[in-house]
Amino acid sequence: MARRKKGRVISGILLLDKPQGLSSNAALQKVKRLYNAQKAGHTGALDPLATGMLPLCFGEATKFSQFLLDSDKGYRVIGKLGERTDSGDSTGEVTATREIQVTKKKLEKELEQFRGDIMQIPSMFSALKHKGQPLYKYARKGIEIERPARPVTVYELDLVRFEKTDDRTEVELFIECSKGTYIRNIIDDLGEALGCGAHVTMLHREYVADYPIEQMITLEELEADRESELSLDEHLLPMDSGILHLDDITIDVESANYFSHGQAINVDSLEEGQVIRVYDEDDRFLGIAEVDDQDMLAPKRLVVY
Repeated sequence: MARRKKGRVISGILLLDKPQGLSSNAALQKVKRLYNAQKAGHTGALDPLATGMLPLCFGEATKFSQFLLDSDKGYRVIGKLGERTDSGDSTGEVTATREIQVTKKKLEKELEQFRGDIMQIPSMFSALKHKGQPLYKYARKGIEIERPARPVTVYELDLVRFEKTDDRTEVELFIECSKGTYIRNIIDDLGEALGCGAHVTMLHREYVADYPIEQMITLEELEADRESELSLDEHLLPMDSGILHLDDITIDVESANYFSHGQAINVDSLEEGQVIRVYDEDDRFLGIAEVDDQDMLAPKRLVVY
């Protein structure tokens, strides 16, 4: 006999403002316990050093998390020049210390190579997996794994601040980029291009896709709401909020019944391969579908109510 799952059956998306020092999974588990949720997952890890927007999916919303993993993201990052670390950030061991001979003009020139379509070799301290194990576990054992370079796109890279003081030289950047872009790599590669080395000391994810920054909430705010008996569910966004960039269609009662049971339905004026959000006549989200080569709308992810 199957064991009954513990927790509440809830669905929706929470925009957590992840604090520094927690892994994304640790943050997820804290929120999951606060909600007493049966099922939850995050949409792309942030390093423990990093802070900022971490969308958490509950229940049926987890079926659409891949769209958030694939979405563009915006970051603000501070890099310290003159020191390179093995991890690319301040949590690692310093591997080289070099003299800094960098002008703002030279910095702006070198930044140009990191704009647009670029190739990146993932860090050994990333969560990418090799033979089922994340790379950072190999790195901690001193094992180097060959990693192929991957194409990523940096849509925007702005120099926010370049500051020299008696004890440190810092560069602050705003970066909007495609999925799979490692900000630590950009800072590390920039340091090498400048000839002095660099590593990340602060990383904040400002946004994911088109989610509103003002709807981010901290762990402390969630804990305070629970203690005051306010409904935490009020902070959840609809499960389709991460896929509003897709076209949508409303289908009649009979078609909705077929569709919800996993059957393809007839459609008109849609292109083969098009992925569509599907709703019934009561504006209830039924899931997403793809137009097949027979001009049928075939279910890809169905919502179970």
